[in-house]
Amino acid sequence: MFKKILIANRGEIACRVMKTAKKMGIKTVAVYSEADRDARHVSLADEAVCIGPAPSRESYLLGDKIIAACKSTGAQAVHPGYGFLSENAAFARRVEEEGIVFIGPKHHSISAMGDKIASKKLALEAQVNTIPGWNAAIESPEQAVGIARDIGYPVMIKASAGGGGKGLRVAWDDKEAFEGFSSCRNEARSSFGDDRVFIEKYVESPRHIEIQVLGDAHGSVVYLNERECSIQRRHQKVIEEAPSPFISEATRKAMGEQAVQLARAVKYQSAGTVEFVVGKDQSFYFLEMNTRLQVEHPVTESITGIDLVEQMLRVAAGEALPFTQAEIPRRGWAIECRINAEDPFRGFLPSTGRLVRYQPPPQTMEAAQPVPWQLDDAGRLVGGGAGVMTTTAPGGVRVDTGVDEGGEIPMHYDSMIAKLIVHGVDRLDAIARMREALNGFVIRGVSSNIPFQAALLAHPKFVAGDFDTGFIAEHYGQGFRAEDVPHDDPDFLVALAAAVFRRYRTRAAGISGQLAGHGVVIGERFVVVVKGQGGEHRHVPVGIHADGVTSIDVAGRVYSVANDWQFGGIRCSGSCNGQAFTAQVERQGLWYRIAHNGRVIEAQVLSERAAELLRVMPFKAPADMSRFLLSPMPGLLVDIAVRPGQLVHVGERLAVIEAMKMENILTAAREGTVAELLAAKGESLAVDQPILSFA
Repeated sequence: MFKKILIANRGEIACRVMKTAKKMGIKTVAVYSEADRDARHVSLADEAVCIGPAPSRESYLLGDKIIAACKSTGAQAVHPGYGFLSENAAFARRVEEEGIVFIGPKHHSISAMGDKIASKKLALEAQVNTIPGWNAAIESPEQAVGIARDIGYPVMIKASAGGGGKGLRVAWDDKEAFEGFSSCRNEARSSFGDDRVFIEKYVESPRHIEIQVLGDAHGSVVYLNERECSIQRRHQKVIEEAPSPFISEATRKAMGEQAVQLARAVKYQSAGTVEFVVGKDQSFYFLEMNTRLQVEHPVTESITGIDLVEQMLRVAAGEALPFTQAEIPRRGWAIECRINAEDPFRGFLPSTGRLVRYQPPPQTMEAAQPVPWQLDDAGRLVGGGAGVMTTTAPGGVRVDTGVDEGGEIPMHYDSMIAKLIVHGVDRLDAIARMREALNGFVIRGVSSNIPFQAALLAHPKFVAGDFDTGFIAEHYGQGFRAEDVPHDDPDFLVALAAAVFRRYRTRAAGISGQLAGHGVVIGERFVVVVKGQGGEHRHVPVGIHADGVTSIDVAGRVYSVANDWQFGGIRCSGSCNGQAFTAQVERQGLWYRIAHNGRVIEAQVLSERAAELLRVMPFKAPADMSRFLLSPMPGLLVDIAVRPGQLVHVGERLAVIEAMKMENILTAAREGTVAELLAAKGESLAVDQPILSFA
């Protein structure tokens, strides 16, 4: 086994690999850019090497610097994580040529699967189901239309080197095929430097289901069940789960066996994933193979108890897989939510900055020890043989992250803050655990997509398992709004605000030295004023009685609330009418901010007279900022396309802001004349910071 390895990555995946390496007694080396000098993965490693400036093209994507770091630290092997150089065959080959072990598949396997056209041909030869289509590069839009007609609409036009939704179009007729081919080719040329485009049949109501495979250098290849990855936004996965609520045992077995056939065909060694698109009739077709560890690997670890990073390390060191296909279990249900630094109420724009508060929910599972299955003192699975599970725990929560409280979410990399993983007895149990874990995940300083995740988990069709890859586009196609977050009992939030208010009143009444006859009188009749748009607040009369447990009467319904909330804290857990809950509570001036199951309210608790007076208070409208172009997100102002005195027309480009690999072009919403530039090119902007003004 290796004595020291280098992790050629950053963020949560670097931290994840380090946890398993530490469990195995392997020393670790981190590499970092100047922007990541104080990052969590740097502090977790035994050694760290700076490899360049913040932009990844000047640091994490430079193979020469990573190889030099290996040599200077004596690292015997490189784990690439995912992204960056993880699927770069040339880098894997260079590493091998330098006498360093690449903890992943051999370069020839990466190369064979990295080209979508070549991989599809290989899949056909390996007798893997492939989507009907044209498997060679297409030369012209006219040829594209002819091929599309032969296959039958709808068709999917894809760039051979594409990924992340780039270089992909769906065409439903000749016009869309003609235009889609040209757009795809141009996008592929500019994004990947490779303009080859092919066409295949578009599967209607498709589900994205992938099979995890493991192979070793001794000819053994197994599959570790499937992951359901159909909940996607703009081709980016949002929620993943294992197993899939859709496929049958027969389909699972057939997909797994075909994935193994493909892995054998390319002599695959290490962890990899074969992705399939599955139709509503359970027909399935090969999409591509990811020759690396996947972001969503924890859900597979949770239902099998197998540490995939450990297996990658052991295979890379020449060991044989310690289990056979028959010994791989599938127990319970696991779900993963990607917690991203983005604002779902602002079109999911990136949100960068300092994590003022970062408190993940309490964890009962660990990345390097995939509970809930029992392990012995040596970290081996308890049971008849390696990989066999016999003892279950009641479920668990795991958080994989690359950040700490007080850390920075930089604008230079992707938006992931953490991955939240839960395991339950069955799917409904896992959904319930995930909702509760999201309730207890405290993030302040940057916006996160937690409210959106909560809404997805509560959607009746998601709960029923009735969805495909178009689920988010269908149900949230016009964007995501606060009112899109369902709640089965909105008055519970009102009751919780009243219960917290009572805690403050009780403390105030207990302060010593109060003048006799003029002390704080707590009272029992109040009005909870829930903030609304434009001063249209909702007034909810409540009765509050405290006698050990705080009882709040809301419209004739009594909520008996007992909780452990502490003054100055945020997370609040307890019980309401005998049912356990976790929520978030903050006092912000005169208002309380209450969050539960994705729903957030701001409320004041006033005496009946004070609430009466509030009703007649004039509403102060916010300042009119229509004369200004405001930054919709924090980021770098990379370009200002106009100058003072210039007349601009509707749709004309004004400025470009960049953050988290995302370029946002700001255009004129109406005709006007630029009066003044209020920010300079190269400046870091905050949300709603003025960039320019109009006359």
